[in-house]
Amino acid sequence: MKELAIKAENISKQYRLGEVGTGTLSHDLNRFYHKLRGKEDPYLKIGEANDRSQKGTSDYVWSLRDINFEIEQGDAVGIIGRNGAGKSTLLKLLSKVTKPTTGSFKVNGRIASLLEVGTGFNPEMTGRENIYLNGAILGMRRQEITRKFDEIVAFSGVERYIDTPVKRYSSGMYVRLAFAVAAHLESEILIVDEVLAVGDAEFQKKCLGKMGDVSKGEGRTVLFVSHNMSAVKSLCDKGILLKNGQIVYNSSADETVDYYFNSNKEIERNLHERKDRQGNQKIQFTDIQIINSKKDVVSEVFINEPIQIKLHYKVNQAFDFSKLILSIVLYDNFENVMCAFASDEMGVKFIENSDNEIVLEIPSIQLRPNLYSVAIYSFYEKTHENNYVDTILNASSFEVLSDDVYDSGKLIRNMNCAFIRGNYKF
Repeated sequence: MKELAIKAENISKQYRLGEVGTGTLSHDLNRFYHKLRGKEDPYLKIGEANDRSQKGTSDYVWSLRDINFEIEQGDAVGIIGRNGAGKSTLLKLLSKVTKPTTGSFKVNGRIASLLEVGTGFNPEMTGRENIYLNGAILGMRRQEITRKFDEIVAFSGVERYIDTPVKRYSSGMYVRLAFAVAAHLESEILIVDEVLAVGDAEFQKKCLGKMGDVSKGEGRTVLFVSHNMSAVKSLCDKGILLKNGQIVYNSSADETVDYYFNSNKEIERNLHERKDRQGNQKIQFTDIQIINSKKDVVSEVFINEPIQIKLHYKVNQAFDFSKLILSIVLYDNFENVMCAFASDEMGVKFIENSDNEIVLEIPSIQLRPNLYSVAIYSFYEKTHENNYVDTILNASSFEVLSDDVYDSGKLIRNMNCAFIRGNYKF
């Protein structure tokens, strides 16, 4: 029987919104008074779940609540869930970046963490110095780090800049070196948050391959937070699904990912009630409709069928529509981008209209049979998250149905990829 690498017992983390600590002298004194009398902290009894889609009334929020799990040595565990579910908070607690409000971890082995870009590196020190610093933090001797040094530098691909202070590195170079250090130094547990999204596609693939080697080849324990469900399925053997700071499912990676997708199938289309949107909301999308070739509002379309995606909006503040950039992005059920329609790339300039609607016309839906979700990204002038106007993930969903598009007498199979039609032959 395998030994336990990590055991979490009744882990909870509470934050006061907008403040550090309790935020008020009266709350501090009240806590101290209860402690003198041997009573429980009164502020552990109040607070709300971390549900961003609901308006809260308390100043206290539980980022995590009553988390219990066991991870065996050599397991590769994917931690998944929507934004704000508590995934990064859990990894920070495990990495001892912050303390749990209640509960404790039992950890067997040294932990190497790759969390937010910049965590664990001294920006004033060179890449070389940071490698030795991180190794020393893990309790490794200088000779051990030296033995791994060339391998770390080669993997990171930043040989030319290894004696340059890391504050001058780009975010991609930073992540390359940070991942190489975390993966190659001799820790028993590797924790990776989704910082790999900063790297290029080639390096992401390289990182996933290395994590597979670490868990399957070297027998080390890996905890991996990602929104890339295909990476979770291929890399991990177990999965933990978090929602509003609580574990809602804990099983094999395949079963956990499937449960996550099934729970997301019921997507609210009444957009004006959605609270999990981002942006200044100078204009706000209130409804989204998928319209088929018969002009019916539907949730299912046939492969190769022309469709429309119609957005309704309201104007909350004066807005220059000529500077609006709108992207409609279609994701498969592994949350991979299947196609994106960006107005600036298409040369579209918007003007406000009396119907308060924007329509994207797709002459032929070139996607294989599957369930797809629709995300709305809108920007003002520049495509950067600081310029969000109204951005909503999982705004709607629709299913593409199979058809005999090749006239071969066979239906197109259900797969996670695009359907290609054109002049080709075997």
